[in-house]
Amino acid sequence: MISDTEVLRRERMRASPLWDGRAFRNVYPIMPGLRDPNVPRPTLADFLCGGERRVPQHPLPSLNPLSIWGRKPQSGLRVTWLGHSTVLIEIGGRRVLTDPVWGARASPSGMIGPKRFQPVPVPLRALQDVDLVIISHDHYDHLDYPTMRQLRKSSVPLVTSLGVGAHLERWGVAAERIKELDWWETHRLVGSDLTVTAAPSQHFSGRGLKDRNATLWSSMVIRCVNQAVFFSGDTGLTNEYRCIGERLGPFDLTMLEVGAFHPVWGDIHLGPENAIEAHRLLGGGAFLPVHWGTFNLALHAWDLPAQVLYELGPRHNLNLLMPRLGEPIEPQHEFALTPWWRSVDDSIAVGAAPASPVVAEGREPDGRGAGKPPISIPWPLD
Repeated sequence: MISDTEVLRRERMRASPLWDGRAFRNVYPIMPGLRDPNVPRPTLADFLCGGERRVPQHPLPSLNPLSIWGRKPQSGLRVTWLGHSTVLIEIGGRRVLTDPVWGARASPSGMIGPKRFQPVPVPLRALQDVDLVIISHDHYDHLDYPTMRQLRKSSVPLVTSLGVGAHLERWGVAAERIKELDWWETHRLVGSDLTVTAAPSQHFSGRGLKDRNATLWSSMVIRCVNQAVFFSGDTGLTNEYRCIGERLGPFDLTMLEVGAFHPVWGDIHLGPENAIEAHRLLGGGAFLPVHWGTFNLALHAWDLPAQVLYELGPRHNLNLLMPRLGEPIEPQHEFALTPWWRSVDDSIAVGAAPASPVVAEGREPDGRGAGKPPISIPWPLD
């Protein structure tokens, strides 16, 4: 029997201007030149055996942020990159966690698929005072079943894109904790002035072979009275970033995806150079690169996005923030940018995190809830 929550969800999905009757769709034109038609699409063999230096030789340097989290940020805004697209944002006296992934693989299988090469700096249980969790879309490296299985035991509210709540409810998250947003819709955290607004992105969704675009994908804007943060989720470059900046900006911080890119994915992933252009269209602010340094999701070197940004940043007058994992920083304070990633493959990095991963364990149930993972592997992602 279909629940009342599911009936309402389906009605909202059908009413969305992004729904074409069968699935969600990108509604804005693809900018010219984003895809390179002369580059062949990667094969499964390429993902398994291709590319060089796709993982670091040693653990990346990281910090334990717990002692700093115990003190309020002086400026009112502080962020801690915890790996890939997982960031703890302290804003307006509240703590917001984006796309939390503590699982060992970005895959439906515990045996195959992109494996985490870098542990999370802190265990998930250390984040007991999070006020809100944001999930941009349902891909495995953003919506993580082992992590959600742990978070279902808490009472923290979750804001996500339209349709994604069905996954969360199936995994045991109470429906009243979930708020699903269509683009340009806003949710206000109860008892606060903190709001989250879903905004356009150019991407897709799906966790198997039969659910392509069954749920929506979004960028997210987190705002309090005095400060605002833009979080891209996953996206290609779109002129809608200018509109987002005009409607929801200005931003004190933009968090843009820069890793796991390829010339044939130019319309659904940014990469470092298009991220710089997206940052310009959004109207500037401090720039924190995300979606790198954790999983082996593409054929390029693991540190290529960081190095490209480091070299291009001065030419574009970027206020580039590239902290070590677990290093809390306040965008309004001066930050000394150092290319810490260069030392990782040369020698064991000073202050490197221990090799034992701080990850959540668990296997995703199939649609019947039987407890075994689906056998389809929906990657390469495009």
